[in-house]
Amino acid sequence: MEFLYTPFLGHAVWLWLVFVAVVVALLVFDLGVLHKDDHEIGVRESLWLSAGYISVGLLFGAFVWWKEGHVAGTDYYTAFLVEKSLSMDNVFVISLIFTYFAVPRQYQHRVLFWGILGAIFMRAVLIGLGAAIVKEFDWVLYLFGAFLVITGAKMLFAADSEPDVQSNRLLGWVRRHINVTPDFDGHHFWVRRPSPTNPAKLVWWATPLFMCLFLIEVSDLIFAVDSVPAVFAVTQDPFIVYTSNIFAILGLRALYFALAAMIHRFEYLKYALALVLVFIGTKIFLVGFHIKIPSPLSLAVTFGLLVAGVLWSLWKTRGDAPPLAR
Repeated sequence: MEFLYTPFLGHAVWLWLVFVAVVVALLVFDLGVLHKDDHEIGVRESLWLSAGYISVGLLFGAFVWWKEGHVAGTDYYTAFLVEKSLSMDNVFVISLIFTYFAVPRQYQHRVLFWGILGAIFMRAVLIGLGAAIVKEFDWVLYLFGAFLVITGAKMLFAADSEPDVQSNRLLGWVRRHINVTPDFDGHHFWVRRPSPTNPAKLVWWATPLFMCLFLIEVSDLIFAVDSVPAVFAVTQDPFIVYTSNIFAILGLRALYFALAAMIHRFEYLKYALALVLVFIGTKIFLVGFHIKIPSPLSLAVTFGLLVAGVLWSLWKTRGDAPPLAR
């Protein structure tokens, strides 16, 4: 039993085990019970599923507050909000990827589910590396701050640009090096079909569903480069950074189907996200001048910017029809 109280990355092992148990239980219940069969997820189901994930994430924050104190609790909620807000931009990219590959709606949840597993692993690696680097070289935080300010500024001036999936070089490289079927084969990512050079031999082919999953994982890695430094600017506690990241991602992926239906209503949210990045990056430089912004104030400013972005978007796009309906 002493092992459970052994410190691991600043916190007792049992705290990490509680987190892992909650996440595993959520994923098993999601895929094994709620979505055992492929079906199209509507807005109503998406909202309920997301509400469940977000509630668990908020309750876990209350648990952190109770066990680790109000500072850790406030940092968790701030990091949770920052990660969820920055991941919102990823929803736009995921929607473009699904549209490009014309993924049937009944298979989209399966892609997002396996995408979550990849995100959990990649975030663990990135956060682990980030924590080790910051611990050895605290000046790296100033690099994070500069990166966030520059990224936020670029977002402000390029918020209307959209990624071009078709001309993605990495996607082209993968297509040149593996066999890809021209059509879907149910919900399978890989299938065995005759070799293009020897029809008598069966070889593995990737389906468009796998190519879609691959691009979503790549996009998540790219967005993590922005969001992980942003959360490290809030707190350098690996436990707070990782748990807030994962719960935010889980809730957002569940909310995707509802957001995708009204994605055109959040046209100006990117500007608010850019200001959040600039604010968080500036926070780091203020510390160098012995000016520390309290965690509750950071939470309030971040929340205020996001609410303003959402309300302004809803006001400016009132009466607009979805793109497909125009």
